[in-house]
Amino acid sequence: MKIGDKVRFLSEVGGGVVTGFRGKDVALVADEDGFEIPMLVKECVVVQTDEYNIPKQAAPKPSAPEPEEEKEDERPVAYRAPEIRGNDVLNVFLAFVPQDVKSISSTAFDAYLVNDSNYFIDYLYLSAEGKSWTLRSRGTVKPNMKQHIEEFDKSELNALEHVAVQILAYKDDRTFLLKPAVCQEFRIDTVKFYKLHTFQPSDFFAEPALIYDVVKDDETVKQVYVSADDIKTALLQKPEAEPVRPQKKQHKVKNDIVEIDLHIHELLDDTTGMSNSEMLNYQLDVFRKTLDEFRNKKGQRIVFIHGKGDGVLRRAILDELKRKYKTYTSQDASFREYGFGATMVTIH
Repeated sequence: MKIGDKVRFLSEVGGGVVTGFRGKDVALVADEDGFEIPMLVKECVVVQTDEYNIPKQAAPKPSAPEPEEEKEDERPVAYRAPEIRGNDVLNVFLAFVPQDVKSISSTAFDAYLVNDSNYFIDYLYLSAEGKSWTLRSRGTVKPNMKQHIEEFDKSELNALEHVAVQILAYKDDRTFLLKPAVCQEFRIDTVKFYKLHTFQPSDFFAEPALIYDVVKDDETVKQVYVSADDIKTALLQKPEAEPVRPQKKQHKVKNDIVEIDLHIHELLDDTTGMSNSEMLNYQLDVFRKTLDEFRNKKGQRIVFIHGKGDGVLRRAILDELKRKYKTYTSQDASFREYGFGATMVTIH
């Protein structure tokens, strides 16, 4: 096998032209798109020799018959998916990648489904408008591969606020452990598509990407989702009876600024049995009690740490301020201190 030879892979579909070698055992094979694929030499078969690299030999005698031209083996090669040691644990991700990260305010985006496992993945990718769903893409992702599922621009972001991914995992050429079917819904914060810091480096893309976990280490990643009805209920009424739960210290003072961490695990030691709407209602109750506690301290600044998440708690807080605390001013808290997950309220 020499540089310039055309080869075909034995264990999987594909092949190309040998462009070099990595050690004695691995050949670098360029496919039709020019991408170099490292492949074991023993997994390649030469189907066409680069005559340019064959040393010139003496001309054959006139009486000698011309050698027959070597014919390419046209027999189909069965695809057998390559496996990675330890990748029988299911990991699947939904990823969004900007086409031009330097022009984040105007660029289009590509959506991918990443299959970081030794399983084939049959998938459906859907979006919702109200209670009606629309199929956006469907197909199969091979093991340890990613698949482009759609391209969209900023004008289509509103249709992506509520999406879902359904998957079935299997192996078609060997025995495997059964994985449960997955139906995972996502609330996509479309504001993130206008912010450069949203897109982070990853192991799957050369460009920064926004990645959502569909399945992580065989576990469906539960996304906390609170519906509009839950928010309305939490804003307008309190539960009739609440169980007594062990509470944590709710605030601290730093540089004359009162800090209130509204993450539920910072407020309560135990949330067993609480629904999403009950947890939201408890967080808003702490918010209200804090403002009532400091209502007579004019000029007092209070930072409420609510996290980024889906922005549900932040929107509920801003709605409370508009309706019940119109004289108070609010703004995003210091990015250096709190990132993008805090709101500062000043008492007036």
